[in-house]
Amino acid sequence: MRYLLLPLLLLSHLALAEPAETDWLELMPEEDRQALEAMPEIDHDGPEQDGTFYNPGGLRQQDKSLPAVMYSARTVAALDGRAIRLGGYPVPLESDAQGRSTLFFLVPYPGACIHVPPPPPNQLVLVRYPEGIELQDIYAPLWVSGTLKVEPVSNELADAAYALDAGAVRLVDEADL
Repeated sequence: MRYLLLPLLLLSHLALAEPAETDWLELMPEEDRQALEAMPEIDHDGPEQDGTFYNPGGLRQQDKSLPAVMYSARTVAALDGRAIRLGGYPVPLESDAQGRSTLFFLVPYPGACIHVPPPPPNQLVLVRYPEGIELQDIYAPLWVSGTLKVEPVSNELADAAYALDAGAVRLVDEADL
């Protein structure tokens, strides 16, 4: 009997395990990654530099002097429908009656909603999480697990090239580092 329990326990553990981490650069086609790596350093002086945190352009701001890769919405088709785990920072969009965020953009670095320039659309992921998560600090990193979709999303704040139907969202903790 004990020998039958071990495989069952192992299978149940695997079923509960999070998918392997996906790196943000994996969301970019190879040509975009190369263009990004060849780009000169970007000045991130923005509203936060002068103590003003309101950014009327949101994530849609554009600096015409930047290379096209900074506005790329090109995606990696092989990721469509794949279960992933992505770490990033939330930009809340909608919340439920209890104040939990149910819809948010996930971005690769903290404060992307106030930085200039914003991440390109293929570095923004719209996360749908009906269960909701209480977000007390947009500078606290999250792990988001679920099914990634190549799905262009556009709203008044930003354009994203991907959407993710999250099965789990949690704060990154010390054990993850």
